[in-house]
Amino acid sequence: MEVSEDIKSVLQNLSTEPGVYHFYDAKEALLYVGKAKNLKRRVSSYFNRKHDSFKTAYMVRKIHLIETLVVDTEMDALLLENNLIKKYQPRYNILLKDDKTYPWICIKKEPFPRVFYTRQLIKDGSEYFGPYTNPKIISAMLNFIRQIYPLRTCKYHLSEQNIQAGKFKECLEFHIGNCLAPCIGKQDHQHYEQDVEQIRQILKGNIRSVVQHFKAEMFKLSEKMEYEKAQIVKEKIEQLEHYQSKSSIVSPTINDVDVFSIVSDQDYAYVNFFKVSSGAIIQAHAMEIKKKLDETDEELLSMAIIEIRQRFHSTSMEAFLNIPIESKWQNLKISVPKIGDKYKLVNLCFK
Repeated sequence: MEVSEDIKSVLQNLSTEPGVYHFYDAKEALLYVGKAKNLKRRVSSYFNRKHDSFKTAYMVRKIHLIETLVVDTEMDALLLENNLIKKYQPRYNILLKDDKTYPWICIKKEPFPRVFYTRQLIKDGSEYFGPYTNPKIISAMLNFIRQIYPLRTCKYHLSEQNIQAGKFKECLEFHIGNCLAPCIGKQDHQHYEQDVEQIRQILKGNIRSVVQHFKAEMFKLSEKMEYEKAQIVKEKIEQLEHYQSKSSIVSPTINDVDVFSIVSDQDYAYVNFFKVSSGAIIQAHAMEIKKKLDETDEELLSMAIIEIRQRFHSTSMEAFLNIPIESKWQNLKISVPKIGDKYKLVNLCFK
């Protein structure tokens, strides 16, 4: 194809460093944002070869202006590309957006923290677990937690001063056994925080550690011949073990891992995601991607990993995939399992 002198001049002077490039048409409308490990090689490839895809060839013919931004690493380029696509929504880029506002479970930063369902993330130091793509799961989780732990639901400011001043009275939740009334000093801060810490572990998928804690507590109560209290703890253990038995257990040896799979046809790609903690699948999400140009599965999966990990606030340091991709993450180990439980997990995600 014929290349204008202006474009030739830009191509000759491009950096060989990692970066992001913008293509504009003659009206200065943004056509496409891309990232590159080597800007000169990647951008030049659009103009020095024949494209099999009609859409790509058509876009290249419309390019009138090229802008580039050099960054330190390929990972920086991938993150910047993802953010720019969201911001400007160029015509020829796929847009990995999701207009849904998914719910979270919040442990509120306050004296005697409440644990509740929310769709708003407020940066006040509170902890958020999720997001949960299925509202039924979050409802079941909160109901399960409330069966085991009597927590307050009121919005009072339960400071030590307010409690000592007798500003509050016990409510119906206390009388029906759903709350131990920390508002009037019937439950101290230490024991309440112990319950919240166990809830925190459950929400992270670490149910085994909570069961072990309760078993140790039950044993101590039995030794003291406090059998009624021991029975109450035993019932909590049974509830936890029953809940764990209903979870999708894949392998007790697999912990804190992200799992991704991709399959595609001519027009669409489909990415599945599992979050695995303590051997159980605690989150799952599916993403449909409409192709715009001739994107490869490797390119689409890399973009999806960035987007999904940001959306789900994932800090896992290991990921299993169903296809190999070039790793751009310094703090994420990527592998394609071929045998064993890890392979079975990827295969389950692929289905």
